[in-house]
Amino acid sequence: MNILWDADKYKQNFSFVHQYGSGVMELIDFAQAKTAIDLGCGNGALTAVLKEKGLSVTGLDASPEQLLIARQMYPEIPFIQADATDFCLAEPVDLVFSNAVFHWIDRDRQSHMLQCVARALHPGGQFVFEMGGLGCVAKIHSALKGAFASFGYSYEIPNYFPGIGEYAPMVEQAGMRVKTALLFDRFTELKGPDGMYDWIEMFVKRPFAEIKEETVREKIKHQAVDALRPDLFINGTWFADYVRLRMKAVK
Repeated sequence: MNILWDADKYKQNFSFVHQYGSGVMELIDFAQAKTAIDLGCGNGALTAVLKEKGLSVTGLDASPEQLLIARQMYPEIPFIQADATDFCLAEPVDLVFSNAVFHWIDRDRQSHMLQCVARALHPGGQFVFEMGGLGCVAKIHSALKGAFASFGYSYEIPNYFPGIGEYAPMVEQAGMRVKTALLFDRFTELKGPDGMYDWIEMFVKRPFAEIKEETVREKIKHQAVDALRPDLFINGTWFADYVRLRMKAVK
């Protein structure tokens, strides 16, 4: 994972992430699953949903801040701190589930993560996930790139957003057979009058690390917000131009 989370603000302002995650669960064959891991479980909201659906589930996440909240909210569920690109289970499971996580893993670590997933599954086990897909928040990153350039800085998107044609072969090379693959737009409402600024604050950290002056960082954020206002501030509400990649594979 290439980001450090403000877990409290994430829970307060970006609950839509796990709320949308309930949709990807429709791909799970619960009749064929008794044990599961929620890979990149965050604050445990979706881990709890999996438990409510009858699964013996464990949450895995690299963020101690997120896991602290998860353990406080759901003390009956085991949560383990682990790196999605380097984990090993004591016993294989029937389901590996993940929502809104894999786009935070750098491209050159994706194969490591997928190999860990394959090792974690029983033969016939299900791998069900959703992540940012090709074109995700393209307008936001374009505005940030322009704002960075105006102050003499380069900008690189801090995420990996693949399309189906790129990612499905990677899943299959790890030893799983892709059964469902969808790439779709999800225009997503942000919370509050400063929703776009708050989104940038939460999700775009690495590109700002090279800028030492706080005043410059703030000017860049506000310039990007202003540039996005005509397209993404609609009737008094901010939106993010999300694109999601949703897949199901079987080992």
